[in-house]
Amino acid sequence: MAAPSTIPTDTPADTLAANKRLAVRFLDLISDGDVERMGDLITPTWTMEGGPPGLPAGHEGLRVLFDHIGGVQQRWTVDDVVAEGDRVVVRATNHCVQDSFFNVPGRWIVQVFTATFTMQIVDGRIARTWRNAADLQRLLQLGARILPPATPRPSMP
Repeated sequence: MAAPSTIPTDTPADTLAANKRLAVRFLDLISDGDVERMGDLITPTWTMEGGPPGLPAGHEGLRVLFDHIGGVQQRWTVDDVVAEGDRVVVRATNHCVQDSFFNVPGRWIVQVFTATFTMQIVDGRIARTWRNAADLQRLLQLGARILPPATPRPSMP
């Protein structure tokens, strides 16, 4: 489901500031791998777009997400935080070492990539997260290569 095209802009400044702190805290807890405390920051119906397909909602979705990620040591550094209405957008840089990524072995290679998270905040909790990350950049850092198809496809007319 796509995000609504209009976002209310009459949110008080103190609420916007609290929403920004919440979004940054969420990324800090991701860095720490603290799924239980992350669960305190989301709604029971929290969903995430741009992650593994079929991710369940709520706390179970967080657990499935971290099971999918597997062994990882990571640290997010927040580069920008922008808030308007019920949305907070965080642009951040990640440094991580992961066992594997999309089945490409990690080989103790430090991956550095950027991501943008848009979070919808409802009643002081994160209700939805949209993730857009440089996953191809990560794969290339691990040594993955893009190859043409084995059988050439017919050209377009």
